[in-house]
Amino acid sequence: MIRLDKVSKKFPTGVFALSDISLNVEKGEFVFLVGPTGSGKTTIFRLLIRDLLPSAGSIFVNDFDVVKLPHHKIPILRKKIGFVFQDLKLLMDRTIFENIILSCEIANMQKQEAEKKTGEVLEKVGIADHKDKFPIQLSGGELQRAALARSLVLSPEVILADEPTGNLDLATSWAIVNQLCEINKKGTTIVMVTHNVEIVKKLSKRVIGLDKGRLVRDESPSSVGRRTSEDQVKK
Repeated sequence: MIRLDKVSKKFPTGVFALSDISLNVEKGEFVFLVGPTGSGKTTIFRLLIRDLLPSAGSIFVNDFDVVKLPHHKIPILRKKIGFVFQDLKLLMDRTIFENIILSCEIANMQKQEAEKKTGEVLEKVGIADHKDKFPIQLSGGELQRAALARSLVLSPEVILADEPTGNLDLATSWAIVNQLCEINKKGTTIVMVTHNVEIVKKLSKRVIGLDKGRLVRDESPSSVGRRTSEDQVKK
């Protein structure tokens, strides 16, 4: 599904955002991507959607060789990947419905189908009643659900969620994460960036850790669960 092979990214300043990263994410996995601010997590996401090119290495998403992908095929790649941005990137002068259907319009979807799909994803994430409101009228959790709905509207095979629980209270954070888990159960691959240690421990999913652009941790769900149990025993 996703493969990075010896990927490095050096910015013009000379700073390495990533150094020799190799990892695989299988179809249908739910993976947490963790690490301190500036460790390279968002850079990996930007590389996966071809918003950046690596300085070295290969990147594959399904059958797409991302690095060698012709420019005219980038939109096709991005239809396969739903992205929940850390800063949401909702348009403040459009309603929630208009924000979400815009992705369908860019993808040249027929109007009737676009309206149907937009309505369905709004229902799925629980904010159908807010479809005619503007972003400024919604709470933080509702805005996050709107961003999630937008990532789902083109039925992507992969969702990249960049801190979807950031600045939310614990109950709302769990509501968002539980929705991602439900989406994952239906076969969608999820890679979620988070600093929320509580969520990572309780869910016992695979955890990939970065530090200063290097891969420092890759634990299977069983390992995460075992570590959590050991921590509880020590307490």
